[in-house]
Amino acid sequence: MTLYQPFLDYALSLLTERLDLQPYPIPVGLERKECSTGKGKKQEVVVTTSYAFKSPQLRQIRAAHVQGGDSLQVLNFVIFPQLNYDLPFFGADLVTLPGGHLIALDMQPLFQDAAYQKRYSEPVLPIWQTYQQDLPWGGDFPEEAKPFFSPAFLWTRPQEIELVETRVFEAFKDYLRLHLDFVDQAQPITDSQRLREILGAQRRYLNYRAAKDPARGMFTRLYGEEWTEEYIHGFLFDLERSLVGI
Repeated sequence: MTLYQPFLDYALSLLTERLDLQPYPIPVGLERKECSTGKGKKQEVVVTTSYAFKSPQLRQIRAAHVQGGDSLQVLNFVIFPQLNYDLPFFGADLVTLPGGHLIALDMQPLFQDAAYQKRYSEPVLPIWQTYQQDLPWGGDFPEEAKPFFSPAFLWTRPQEIELVETRVFEAFKDYLRLHLDFVDQAQPITDSQRLREILGAQRRYLNYRAAKDPARGMFTRLYGEEWTEEYIHGFLFDLERSLVGI
């Protein structure tokens, strides 16, 4: 089963169509990793494949796609804006484990003030409302994480795989298309104080995500601690390393 391959294919096709995409470097050894888990008839090969691009407005567009049979399917797809734009992040965490599906979609804000929400959160709310009936709220999440999500955070735990293949996929498309609309309209920031605020906001988000990455345990079990920490800091959340020398 490759549950999230259609999501990835759609995203890459849309991005190629709408952006001036360029390759983004993936450190050697992180492009693809595989291992075997389980024993006997339950043995599965788990493959993690990485993709990365950039554009004039977007510092890093990256995907981590984990395929491990029926019990493990993950797509983590995140867009990080360039540091001279105040665009929100696009974040999609699509996770299928033996216990079910965990879905998180959002335009994750740099700031939580009313003016920023009016620009970047309110336009998403009609899309969010469209999916509430079929994709109800997934329950509590950590208090410390709340500053990093918008009022249009789609967080759900659908029971049926058909819902993932239909309504979740439709929501993914709608959120991504709107994010690219924001990119189309974005103007570079030149005010030095605002640029410092943007850098600070991006750092806070990436450092939090790197420290609290829920995939850390999974990757460590699969591929070991050394590879996992390099993957998290050298690829998934690499802002600090990219700033070295600037």
